[in-house]
Amino acid sequence: MFKKLSILRSISLLAISGLILSLAGCGSASTGASSSASSETRDFYKVGVITSLSGAEVYGGNVTKYGYDLWADAVNKKGGIKVGDKTYQVKLIYSDDQSDPTAGANAAERLITSEKVDFILGPYTSGVTKAVAPILDKYKVPMITGSAESPTIWTQKFKYTFGTIPAADLTANSPLDTLAKLANPPKTIAVLGVNDAFSKAVAEAFKASAEKNGMKVVKYDVVPAGTDFTPLISAIKQLNPDILAVGGHETEHMQVIKASKSLGFMPKAFVMHYGITTPDFIKNLGKDGDYVYGAAVWTPDLKLKDDLFGTVEDYVKASKDKFIVVPDYTQAGCSATGEAFSAALAKIAAKPPLSEQQREQLVKALEEIDIQTFYGPIKFATEGNWYHDNVGLKALTIQMLNGDQLVVGPDNLKAKDPVYPVPAFNAR
Repeated sequence: MFKKLSILRSISLLAISGLILSLAGCGSASTGASSSASSETRDFYKVGVITSLSGAEVYGGNVTKYGYDLWADAVNKKGGIKVGDKTYQVKLIYSDDQSDPTAGANAAERLITSEKVDFILGPYTSGVTKAVAPILDKYKVPMITGSAESPTIWTQKFKYTFGTIPAADLTANSPLDTLAKLANPPKTIAVLGVNDAFSKAVAEAFKASAEKNGMKVVKYDVVPAGTDFTPLISAIKQLNPDILAVGGHETEHMQVIKASKSLGFMPKAFVMHYGITTPDFIKNLGKDGDYVYGAAVWTPDLKLKDDLFGTVEDYVKASKDKFIVVPDYTQAGCSATGEAFSAALAKIAAKPPLSEQQREQLVKALEEIDIQTFYGPIKFATEGNWYHDNVGLKALTIQMLNGDQLVVGPDNLKAKDPVYPVPAFNAR
């Protein structure tokens, strides 16, 4: 009897000890992404992708997805990312941020702690990017966003966050600078912005550029997301500005143009930043979307090439073949994120899965790369107000016509002269 009790007691103690060790192991794994990643064995890179696959910004979220998917297709078709004498395929793990910063932060944490991704391709919106960046710093996982343009991302100097598109305060002034150089330039402007990180920054850039170029700002208003633009446009119509400039995304831009048409308001030009080149804007507005001015850092007719995608023409064909869309600068910028990671991984000879130390080295390698791609140069700033942003690209002024992105400025790069004033809606 005593012998049986002794055996049972020993078994119980062993079970309790095992449970304690198991719990201790779980606790140590939750402190960071490196423990399990370094013990895992695989011959491919696991790449997390955070973007808006649902919610208010799903249009733009799809654009980023197209760009990331095209990079994965291209690099895997060539065998993968070349490191030393071997190549490693990439596997994209998508997580929907639902166009919401909180959901985006949760998505980042899940990709890092549960999926054990090696690095991340970043969100469509600046607001989600700003919510994700502290999570990346916490777990020491690098991310490049191919879309976010708010200057407030880069002024916060997040160590693990990079971007391939120059901030809006480096590009959004281009259309008004071009219009100001015309023989009969605009004299008055109304500026509307939506109160999110990107759109507000664009509205501020429009206002500053207008004032710099001697235009009178007759109205400046930043409104909450979801605002009905009809009463705002009605009030602006009474002021009769030469230009209506809008800081928003494609949804707001479509709403502004539809409201303007319904109210019989046609300024001499609409100026908008991102969204006017997306397939949804072009498809939904048709000719009503023609002649809108915007800024871009890449267009489908540029004469650039690299070893992965070939020429810009080749990249455009790949996009049309897979998604039946002509790519814009955000889609191209998203594809270029993968090329930046590939160059940095090759530089440090980092094979998958990446340890915490390798991810630290990857950040340093990203800071040092200076590459030429089908998208243009990629070189990340390492100091100043655009820390870790790609500052090597120059802003172009574009004007939309029949879905094409016509470069109309600056003068030394333009393919066509700008049309100003633009035709009325019923004269197109």
